[in-house]
Amino acid sequence: MKDKFYKYIENLQDQITSKLEVVDGKATFQEDIWEREEGGGGRTRVIENGKVFEKGGVNISAVHGELPEVLRNQFKVKEGNFFACGLSLVLHPINPFVPTVHANWRYFEMYDEAGNIVTQWFGGGQDLTPYYLFDEDAIHFHQTCKIACDKHNSEFYPKFKKVCDEYFWNAHRNEARGIGGLFFDYLKETEEFSIEDRFNFVTEVGNSFLESYVPIVEKRKEIEFTKEHKDWQEVRRGRYVEFNLVHDRGTLFGLRTNGRIESILMSLPPVVQWKYNHQPIENSEEEKLIKVLEKPKDWLLLENS
Repeated sequence: MKDKFYKYIENLQDQITSKLEVVDGKATFQEDIWEREEGGGGRTRVIENGKVFEKGGVNISAVHGELPEVLRNQFKVKEGNFFACGLSLVLHPINPFVPTVHANWRYFEMYDEAGNIVTQWFGGGQDLTPYYLFDEDAIHFHQTCKIACDKHNSEFYPKFKKVCDEYFWNAHRNEARGIGGLFFDYLKETEEFSIEDRFNFVTEVGNSFLESYVPIVEKRKEIEFTKEHKDWQEVRRGRYVEFNLVHDRGTLFGLRTNGRIESILMSLPPVVQWKYNHQPIENSEEEKLIKVLEKPKDWLLLENS
């Protein structure tokens, strides 16, 4: 399974970066191959200063070795070996009317002393962070997520949407990071779902990513914007940074386990503003976004209303 999934994310990285270069039309992804001293390595691809994308990364990695202390404590074991691989991406567009997007899909195995698998699971998801809200974009993103989920189980979309809404929550601001999407973790083999079923589901979601995001980019990338629009985008990017550095489990795990710092912090936008007690103008488009972020919303109910 680990070889099968790693081959999948290698191919998916190629598909995504190739398509995004076409969408950008100017910049290309720069590739960085790296090795982890404790075992494994990765292939980082970063795009910067493009026509559409100010900064973005589409990274894959496969690491293995002894369980880091933080994982030994989490799993309540004294020792053990592990393997983990995944694809992680974040895209920060130039145009404030194009949303930021984040996604990742990953696989984990842990072994006993004899090298037998004692546990294995999949995790991942994708979520959208707009700076100016277009209901039709939110509906499209969520509809694409639901279609991918429904091919495997009709309960997946509502379940994993709820988990996403709860996870990407800036508790210290009492607001969502964005408008959500899907988030799932610890998808193990059960009586109902084999590990092959889990693989098929996660790859279905991964394969749906470009369809969920690229049409939104194409629709919004040519909208004219002002410095005021850009300022608002950079203020909201500050909230994105706050979530990643304060709450995000993946970022914190990487920082605590001697992870590769350039890959971990690839998710951070290049230009950010923190303005003291910044408040949007009443009844503005900026305030409209803030009000939506105050509590999770069922976007597909809106579509059917």
